[in-house]
Amino acid sequence: MNRRQFLWSLTATLGNIQSCGRIMPPLPAGEILGASSTLGHRLRVMDFPEPTETQKIPVLIVGGGIAGLSAGWKLLKAGFRDFAILELESEVGGNARSGANAITAYPWGAHYLPFPTQESRAVRELLADFGVLRGDPYAAAPIYDERAICFAPQERLYAHGVWRDGLWPQVGIRQKDWDQYRRFQQLMDAFQRRRGADGRKAFAIPIEFSARDPELLALDRLSMRDFLLQHGLDSEPLHWHVNYACRDDYGCRYDETSAWMGIHYFASRDGCARDASSDEVLTWPEGNGWLVRQLRERMESHLITDALIWRLSERDQAVLADAWHPCENRSVRRLAQAVIWAAPVFQAPKVFPELSPGLAAAIGEFQYAPWLVANLSLRGFPEERRGAPLSWDNVLYDSDALGYVVATHQHLAAHQNQTVFTYYHALCDGPPDQERQRLLETPWAAWANRILHDLSRPHPDIRQLTTRLDLARWGHAMVCPRPGFVWGEARQRLEQTPHRVLFAHSDLSGYSIFEEANYCGVRAAERALAMLGISFTSSVL
Repeated sequence: MNRRQFLWSLTATLGNIQSCGRIMPPLPAGEILGASSTLGHRLRVMDFPEPTETQKIPVLIVGGGIAGLSAGWKLLKAGFRDFAILELESEVGGNARSGANAITAYPWGAHYLPFPTQESRAVRELLADFGVLRGDPYAAAPIYDERAICFAPQERLYAHGVWRDGLWPQVGIRQKDWDQYRRFQQLMDAFQRRRGADGRKAFAIPIEFSARDPELLALDRLSMRDFLLQHGLDSEPLHWHVNYACRDDYGCRYDETSAWMGIHYFASRDGCARDASSDEVLTWPEGNGWLVRQLRERMESHLITDALIWRLSERDQAVLADAWHPCENRSVRRLAQAVIWAAPVFQAPKVFPELSPGLAAAIGEFQYAPWLVANLSLRGFPEERRGAPLSWDNVLYDSDALGYVVATHQHLAAHQNQTVFTYYHALCDGPPDQERQRLLETPWAAWANRILHDLSRPHPDIRQLTTRLDLARWGHAMVCPRPGFVWGEARQRLEQTPHRVLFAHSDLSGYSIFEEANYCGVRAAERALAMLGISFTSSVL
């Protein structure tokens, strides 16, 4: 569907509602916030002023998302403080950024963290530093601060006019569907228990700890939809659930998601907690923005925001890095012994012309899913359809969006009238470039009307209760783990970088979650420390 068709269908839908005799309330206040496409698009024309100042710094980190902040955290943990983090935006955090208003803090992206696996050593160390994990961070089932564990009820699904607990469709389900649910779960349980010839888990987090058996890696060449059909699983509700999981975690439909990665979603999350069930998660009102805040506080003196790297060049003893500072409209040259590239990898060829043609071509294989996130401020909780009560995560069965989380769910207050709903939509109905264009060209009012119409089915009074609706557009929100990509040559080649430039973004993992970004950032920091001859205890081995 192109932009004109989308707006036409939206107008027609709203016209039908109005023709039924209901008067539509005016749209609430709101605007488009978040990452600026204008700054990043300056790289297309390269009209930057030449540097007027040169600085020397041993380690320069490009990108203040979770990977870059995790790299800085590891450098500090090793006692090394002579580094800087350059971030394009005015706020650090990347996809884990958050906001706040008079009602509550709320996420603008990633909103939870599963209990980390035993392989996610660096994440556990980080959580221990922040007081979320208590005691031994390497225990099989650590103790977590109960205030950070998602309060019940955790999730529900709206289908056929009824809310049901959990995200498995239950209304109108035939015996065949139940049988296929069980068969699918048995398959996933077997994959979770499976070990490779090297003794590693078949599906691990971080994925670099996964087994490399050829028959396992062959799953990467299938789509998740084809995997289901090859196993005789054709239940429509089952396909919906698996498709939802792929859209939710990867921004891709299941017919465009690697089967290896689709299975990974269900078979890799085996982290435990001593006093909670394994399917619970860690979350805060602002989502993973809480973790960003802890990292930012520790690295305040090392952060330089509003800084766009536009030229990298490797010299004999250093890497030349030119950054434009738009607030001052000037460029500063920094000479670093090591550069940790923690920005999305698609930007690298634009600023680093010395990349080999092969490596630049490999980076060209990376595709990115665009996302839309909305935060709706409500003067009161909306009317509820029958069934399960309001939960932290609320999903609509017949929506092309992903539903919403309730930012005030983690509040300790006994009673609260106002709340904020954070609404997520992965744009994956067409090619990523086309969907990215739709994201950028569709005006705020069209998105606002669409979101309120979608939510009005379970909540008829949502429009009357919404006092503000703000949007964030993420044009390159996450890399797409399409068939053949996760264990293909392109991703592997990023390890073959120039000696002093270390790639560290979660793109290297083939998908975007906190644990992978943290792993990539910490691993790059440890390589930089080794390059400088500084001793440290590894957090990733």
